[in-house]
Amino acid sequence: MARNLPPIDGDRFWNTIAASAAIGTGPRGGLARLTLSEADGRMRDLFRSWAENAGYGVIVDRLGNTFVRRAGVDDRLPPVLVGSHLDTQAAGGRFDGILGVMAGLEILRALDDAGIATRRAIEVVNWTNEEGGRFPPPMLCSGVFAGVHDLDWALSRTDQAGTTVAEALDTIGWAGDAPVGGRAIDSYFEIHIEQGPQLWEAGIPLGIVTAPYLARGMRIEVTGENAHSGPTPMARRKNALVGAAAVALAVNRVGHDYADREGKSTVARLEASPNIPGIISDSATLFVDFRSPDPRLTAEMEERIRASLPGCAAETNTGVAVADAWTFGETSFDPELIDLVRSTADGLGVRYREMMSQAGHDAYHIARIAPAVLLFSPCDEGISHNEAENTRLEDQLPGLQVLLGAVLARADR
Repeated sequence: MARNLPPIDGDRFWNTIAASAAIGTGPRGGLARLTLSEADGRMRDLFRSWAENAGYGVIVDRLGNTFVRRAGVDDRLPPVLVGSHLDTQAAGGRFDGILGVMAGLEILRALDDAGIATRRAIEVVNWTNEEGGRFPPPMLCSGVFAGVHDLDWALSRTDQAGTTVAEALDTIGWAGDAPVGGRAIDSYFEIHIEQGPQLWEAGIPLGIVTAPYLARGMRIEVTGENAHSGPTPMARRKNALVGAAAVALAVNRVGHDYADREGKSTVARLEASPNIPGIISDSATLFVDFRSPDPRLTAEMEERIRASLPGCAAETNTGVAVADAWTFGETSFDPELIDLVRSTADGLGVRYREMMSQAGHDAYHIARIAPAVLLFSPCDEGISHNEAENTRLEDQLPGLQVLLGAVLARADR
């Protein structure tokens, strides 16, 4: 490393985590801070106040993606980005995504404390709707930034109540003026709790992600016909909810068939209409995702799932169709940045494990347009997307110090 590395202020960093944990608290002590909710708006307001009080610039684009900018000596150069997301699942933890944003903010503060100016600007980014829990698909707004999705398409995504992304942004006052993407960035760093047990079980404080699992998702629509649940003969029923159940079972079977090769498939959300007792559903929607470490296996899983749909339709006397589909995890992470993180960890004496990422992250999309790297830190028993998600400051400090060293080195190039 070219410079003496300033220390992370652990107490200050942990205080930002604690402040976040008090906004949108779930019933079991975690977080229920869905994107663009009132609670998300309050968290964004707090994040912006921290940035402005420290003298950093704040840029908000049309999707609410927020960039906190610490200027560089040569501010014409493309900036180094560090970030993740502040939104959570409906039953989420206090660290998923939040850790990466607060780590970026602490890097800026640590550099200020040490009086270190960097050649390039460093920007800390909070990506809107990483989770996709309210507005599918996940990583929606980093996807628009990277050119994966169209802006108008993203703004028109709806939640279960029919509210669009555009309407939700306006409601909480976070629809910015800046264009989404279309500008040069030097590189992107993201640190995230692993959301799996490998680091925790091995007692290793840092994971360096070399590549993602290739993941695909679908929105599947099932059409049926309303009828009375009492007198309607079984042979004449067109129950969309039953059709959706058949699809869910078929998707689950595919995951089990590929489990020995780390394939996984999930139906995590099912909506039916009118979804009340006494009447057969005329429509249903499923959200499906499937993934594996081998792109060829992921393609095979997709073929299997699609091939099962006509049989599900015939068995249940319904119509079944894929209405929407998306992919993430197609791009590996940058070898030069991976080497930089390795050398930084070696210089600091921090043990690490090289690994693949099984969950989706905004880094997947940004890797398409700029050098990107993803780091993991341990969480207790690998529990995530659960209010019981937990970790400790001492588990996080080694990875944060490595992140600071790597970001500083990149920002000086």
